[in-house]
Amino acid sequence: MDSIGSSPHRQRALRIYLILAALFMASLVACNLIFRKFFHWSPIEGLTFEQSVGLLPYPITFLVTDLISECFGRRRANEVVLGGLFASAFTLIIVSVSQSVPAAAWSPVSDAEFDHVFGSTIVAVSASMAAYLLAQFLDVRLFHFWKRKTKGKKLWLRNNLSTIPSQFIDTFTVLFLMCMLEQIEWALFTTLLLNGFLFKVLVALVDTPLVYLGSWLIRRPFGLALGEEIEL
Repeated sequence: MDSIGSSPHRQRALRIYLILAALFMASLVACNLIFRKFFHWSPIEGLTFEQSVGLLPYPITFLVTDLISECFGRRRANEVVLGGLFASAFTLIIVSVSQSVPAAAWSPVSDAEFDHVFGSTIVAVSASMAAYLLAQFLDVRLFHFWKRKTKGKKLWLRNNLSTIPSQFIDTFTVLFLMCMLEQIEWALFTTLLLNGFLFKVLVALVDTPLVYLGSWLIRRPFGLALGEEIEL
């Protein structure tokens, strides 16, 4: 682990870390707010995905934790995961308070419309936070397990062998809890699980070049080699 001694270098490293943390938390909160809209996508003939739009920003969270794990270490990655938990919990409080406040007569959005969009947010965020904790901490742990095994080499290996299992745990847990809480029908569980996991696997494979590019851009100003970490 490389210690950033000079003040300019430390400020630059801290700025990069804060930008990544902000991107992580914004993506996580967005997932919980937009999840009720579902879409279908057919990238090739015979393959169709039917998933919540909440899946669109969620892979960014795994990309960011992998970048932080690679460049800033396990402790900083776990800090961001905990920060995301607090951000989700605070969002839950804000939405709950907003629902309890009656809309004015001239409000462009009525209580009924607001509740229709955000009415299941409490349930969704609760289920999401449980899945999130399991998946993200597992992702960080597996990433550093493979980093030790490969002696800091083969970034593609630890990127995919940490993200893909974690994505499965996340998809299974959140769908299981949503079905248990009667937000999704059990009949849709298997289809949504397979489609959701396959979608996330494809995204995980696509984001591998982004992990290489991102880690190179972060390490370059500090003259760090692949596998070296910045100590803040």
